[in-house]
Amino acid sequence: MHKQKLSFELTIFNGLAELPKEMRVLMSEAVAARKNAYAPYSHFQVGAAVLLENGKIVIGNNQENASYPSGLCAERVAVFQAGALYPGVPITSVAITATSKNHVVDTPAAPCGNCRQAILEYENRQKKPITLYLMGETGKVIQCNAVADILPLGFDSSFLR
Repeated sequence: MHKQKLSFELTIFNGLAELPKEMRVLMSEAVAARKNAYAPYSHFQVGAAVLLENGKIVIGNNQENASYPSGLCAERVAVFQAGALYPGVPITSVAITATSKNHVVDTPAAPCGNCRQAILEYENRQKKPITLYLMGETGKVIQCNAVADILPLGFDSSFLR
């Protein structure tokens, strides 16, 4: 038996102003998408913006449903839309931001497990990391260099051979 430690590195920006210009634009698209989220039950609105290698930006926001499992998270809406509109074009970055009508979200919002798995599928398929930028309504922005970093030991197609 032996133990192995898994770790990864984050970059923490003190706010939007510290982000590179291209990422500020991407996050502003995510903020705009967040405003149109359909969240009548949780009142937790999430916006996502996907930057493709060809420079296109594709947005998504959470879409709730009275039958909770039938809704879809902003990240998957954006990533799946990017895959549908621009098949084969690699994703370079995803900006994610969240707010609530019940309280101030001042902590960066990370994707749920389902979204991590969905984005990891794209990362594995394109054989290039996807950088994540995570933000609440205000405050710090966290940069993760790859989805695989925040989903270690992820499930992939190698298990299905």
